Amino acid sequence: MFPSALALSRRTRILPLVFSVILLLLAATVARAASVRGVVTDATGARVKGAAISLVSGSKILGNTVSAADGSFQVLTGATGHMFLLISAGGFRQLSTPDFYASAFDSIERNLVLEPEWVHESIVVAATGIPTPQPQISESTTVLDETALAPNLDLANALRQTPGAAVVQTGQLGSVASVFVRGGNSTANKVLIDGIDTGDLGGYFDFGAMSSAGLESAEIYRGADSSLYGADAGSSVISLRTPHGTTSFPSVLARFDGGNLNTTRDELTVAGAWRRLDYLGLFSWLQTTNDLPNDAFHNATTVGNFGYQLNATTELRGTVHYGVTGVGIPNSWDFYQVADDATQKDQNLLITGAITNQTTTAFKNTVRYGAARKREELNQWNPEGTLVNNYDGYGDASYFGKSVVITGANGYKTGATPGKSTQALLDATTTNDSLIVNNRDELNYQGDYRFTPHLAGLIGFRFENERGVEVYNSYWDGYNTYAINDTDSRTNYVYLAAVQGDFKNRFHYHLGGSLEHYSLFGTQTTMNIGLSYAVLRPRPGKFNGTRIFGSFGDAVREPKLTDKFGSLYYILQQADENSVIQQFNVKPLAAPTTRSYEAGFEQVFLDQHLTLRSSYFHNEFGKELESLSTSYIALLFPNDTASQLQQLKTFFNNNNVFDLMTNTQAFRAQGVETTLESGLGANLRLRAGYTYTDAVVQRSFTSDNEALLGGYGYSSNGIALGASSPLVGARPFRRPPHSGYFTAAYTQKKLTGTFSSSFASRSDDSTFLEYSDATGGNTLLLPNRNLDYGFAKLDLGGSYQLTSWLGVTAQIDNLLNQQHIAPIGYPSLPTTIRSGIRIQWGPGSGR
Repeated sequence: MFPSALALSRRTRILPLVFSVILLLLAATVARAASVRGVVTDATGARVKGAAISLVSGSKILGNTVSAADGSFQVLTGATGHMFLLISAGGFRQLSTPDFYASAFDSIERNLVLEPEWVHESIVVAATGIPTPQPQISESTTVLDETALAPNLDLANALRQTPGAAVVQTGQLGSVASVFVRGGNSTANKVLIDGIDTGDLGGYFDFGAMSSAGLESAEIYRGADSSLYGADAGSSVISLRTPHGTTSFPSVLARFDGGNLNTTRDELTVAGAWRRLDYLGLFSWLQTTNDLPNDAFHNATTVGNFGYQLNATTELRGTVHYGVTGVGIPNSWDFYQVADDATQKDQNLLITGAITNQTTTAFKNTVRYGAARKREELNQWNPEGTLVNNYDGYGDASYFGKSVVITGANGYKTGATPGKSTQALLDATTTNDSLIVNNRDELNYQGDYRFTPHLAGLIGFRFENERGVEVYNSYWDGYNTYAINDTDSRTNYVYLAAVQGDFKNRFHYHLGGSLEHYSLFGTQTTMNIGLSYAVLRPRPGKFNGTRIFGSFGDAVREPKLTDKFGSLYYILQQADENSVIQQFNVKPLAAPTTRSYEAGFEQVFLDQHLTLRSSYFHNEFGKELESLSTSYIALLFPNDTASQLQQLKTFFNNNNVFDLMTNTQAFRAQGVETTLESGLGANLRLRAGYTYTDAVVQRSFTSDNEALLGGYGYSSNGIALGASSPLVGARPFRRPPHSGYFTAAYTQKKLTGTFSSSFASRSDDSTFLEYSDATGGNTLLLPNRNLDYGFAKLDLGGSYQLTSWLGVTAQIDNLLNQQHIAPIGYPSLPTTIRSGIRIQWGPGSGR
């Protein structure tokens, strides 16, 4: 039978209606879907066609696509929650992005930069302020990831894997650790956590008190860049990042390990994501007795990171780092063989809060607030050693250590007769305590706008309110015989702007500048320029990519609290001696300055299996601060009469002023820095670096005039020396001319292994024992040249995953049992061994 004409007519009317409903439903579904789109490029900026892209939430794939001929891609999903992109392409390493939150109707842009398969090239921020692939920047930047940070108990040891960085720790674990980058002072490093300044006023930062727990990565930029970061970024910027949670339910990670010297570390991390919120909380406890009397150390670290996605374009994030440390200070053991009864305690609270808004696809704005509350307390509880009365013939009494022979790496020994043992002055008959407080509140704004795919701009503003306190008390027989209580308040403003871009993905450039006003020393301007040119683009072959680059930057530094409080201007001001200030035209301390030049090349070999980078750097450090004895005040005021100078000397005697801080030192550092990076197979990554640094003191009031004035300069075996600072023409102290590192990291599904080593040649230094021998003389001073020992520190570690939730770890540090990794007088930790377990519930606390 055949359908009637009426039935056919009805069907022809119904079918278009059904089809229209289906189209409307599909359109509604697409309209409710989140859109994730962007462009895939390689590290040079060239578009990548055919990259496979997956949108993933947890372990579920929400969608797949392939990048088009122009590198563009788009993935649609109706899912809501935290997700990330997984990208792979031939010749490139598989990449996963940081996670993000997406819901219906959201349009999210994520531009993706692929790395070569065999070497690691990170997206860096410290060089330009805008996330940029390393091959597109001209400045030297190193990124240490969790593989490099996790095996170390503190941040100081991890930084030894950075080219051009000399890490100097005056003692064992927990003691004060400083970093000298490319010949610069230890106060010339800007240390950031999540974009906020965490150093003391004046740039000082104690890396020995900073745990590696709660750190996801460390990005180290080497060069001067106050134009982007404000004062104190003279030699480097060290930018630390806190990890955040990503899993859709709470993920718990517990680590417990222990070893010799009564060393234990316990760590617990809880992290995850719930709807628009992600969270991470960490607590770490570390303790050890170290290897010397009165040298016990403990570190309690608490870290939190909380983020909330208001919508697809706006994120709120807050982080907190709180560390409490305590360590004994036995002093320079090799000089006394008696441990001082002294301790140091630190409390550091660091808070950040930020709101980031992707206003348009081209315009991104970030407002960030930071608070730093840092407190350092030192106590000398009792004098130690043997009391010797009238040791100097002037009726003075002090406590001395045991008879020892101090031998420098240069072969010179202490004693009135070479090789004869002698005692060194350890403690006065008084005890003392001190407290230094550094507080800072900081508000930053940064907006970056991409005008075209080849041109971007940045503007910013920074406001700082800094407060500091220095308290010092000296006691004799229970009475307070001398006291200092100084306070300081500073308000600073920085305005900055920069542009960066490229021509045809071959010539890359950036230019930045700033106008900075500091209440301590006035208004400054700084700038930074970088150029990079790809002579040969990376391509298959043995010799397949050549790039040349160059940069210039300058910077200023704020004087520290103790610098300001020790200046002549401050001392006269506090004594209400304004007439003397005017009479002698005394000025406040000026800002120490840095100028940095760099030029070099980068070469890729063997189908991008090996990358060689080498550069020449030249740094000039001017208006540096040094301490000048008030005995030589005539050198500062050569045009004043004897009666005028006597007026100042009388003031110094009446107010117990013996030394003054002055802007009278200058030095330069130049050298060559070379790094190699290679990947062997998919699991083994190798890194190596060598730096030659030629640093020379060019000007110093102390050594130009004071040390050699009237034949009273210090000497040893007829060799002129600097007792507390280097002479003109010599190297700055504790900066080895040769340094380097080599690391190897192997990762496999269940097994990981790391080998890291750092090397340093001998460096100049002093025993700092002027007027400290058994008769109040200077026989304990040694020639500065090559006084500190060179060393090779080798560390080996690994882990093995026994089950999905249980793993075992082991770490051996200082395999060669080197005793002179620290400066002369401070024996280093011997070989230490730790082992432990790792318990993990859930797929991980973060990616």
